[in-house]
Amino acid sequence: MKAKLDENLGRSCAALLAASGHDISTVHEQAMSSWVDERVLAACIHEGRTLITLDLDFSNPLRFPPERTPGIVVLRLPSPLTLSQLQSALRSLDAALVSRSVVGKLWIVQPGAVREYQGQDE
Repeated sequence: MKAKLDENLGRSCAALLAASGHDISTVHEQAMSSWVDERVLAACIHEGRTLITLDLDFSNPLRFPPERTPGIVVLRLPSPLTLSQLQSALRSLDAALVSRSVVGKLWIVQPGAVREYQGQDE
């Protein structure tokens, strides 16, 4: 998978996914921090990268229709967030990618679970 990590995910997340063989870039390394959500997603679409984020705004399929994207992954984790929970959610994402494609879809990922948004056409 080619993916871009949003500014709310750090280097350890990029390293964990890259160690699993994924092509990872980050908003931070591309000097895109503080860009508006629409612009970040447009960059992902242009680069052919799935967006991985903690930003729950991206879980709104009316605002960000996943069908037009290489995929949107929203990590939904309890607060306060721990590194262990984050790593567990990323492992759940990685496991799901073995048998499914995120392209054109919205996935909500929690430790041990991946839910896929089903649009009205599906």
